Amino acid sequence: MAKNEMTIRRNYEDGKEECRSSESRYNGLEFYYTEKHISEYIKSSSSVIELGCGTGYYAMRFSKKCKEYIGIDITPENIKILNRKAHESGLKNVIGKVGDATKLKNIPSECFDVVLCFGPLYHLPPNERELVFAECKRICRNGGIAVFAYINKIGAYAGACVHDELRQNYPNKKANELVLESNTDDLRPDLFFFTMPEEIEMVVEKYGFSKIKNLGTDVFMTASIVDAMNDEKFELLKPLLDEMASYASCTGMSNHAVLVCRKSKNSKHSDPVNGR
Repeated sequence: MAKNEMTIRRNYEDGKEECRSSESRYNGLEFYYTEKHISEYIKSSSSVIELGCGTGYYAMRFSKKCKEYIGIDITPENIKILNRKAHESGLKNVIGKVGDATKLKNIPSECFDVVLCFGPLYHLPPNERELVFAECKRICRNGGIAVFAYINKIGAYAGACVHDELRQNYPNKKANELVLESNTDDLRPDLFFFTMPEEIEMVVEKYGFSKIKNLGTDVFMTASIVDAMNDEKFELLKPLLDEMASYASCTGMSNHAVLVCRKSKNSKHSDPVNGR
């Protein structure tokens, strides 16, 4: 079980995740490009599971493309919202369940064609992340797809240093120590944990996954600029944003990023953390 489970649940129990994608134009970029990066891997025959599903943003979109969609979230309030939306939308192939990504109870092995890990890596320290990688390997079919979303420490910190409203406080000594040295958020070090593209690629390789692509979704250095633009100017910026989200050379400067992997067809169930 995640040691900071109650901290995570308290942060999301008000259901505010339901509105995050539409809070600002910049916030919407993470969701838009994440969906764009992975849509091609979800087929009509796919069984999909999403860890850290929130209130079902991706479930509402991808469930119409797949055979089965299971959403897992550690916050009961999020799951209630997801199941209500699925019911109201008449989606028979969607179910939300309360669960912990570090130990997925009652989820069988090698059962899913696509495993989406969209929340856990934001909120877990390295040792507990390894438990999540092991569970993703266990439940993913050999040859299946696994997608890991994470927060880049350089993208997040550099973005804060140039953001119109935040740069008056950054850089600072505390952030240097926590963000750059400890890989945690400087304001909520118990809730948000960071990494870098090269680091996460090394970990997934250890668990039998091979990288397909590792791309950013929302370069934070553009945040205040994007939100201040009028619609006409934003339309002109979109081709640049598309380019930023298409090249691995830009990934480390993104706030959020997604690593798309394939599980080896010959992969065995072994857990480097617990030796299972």
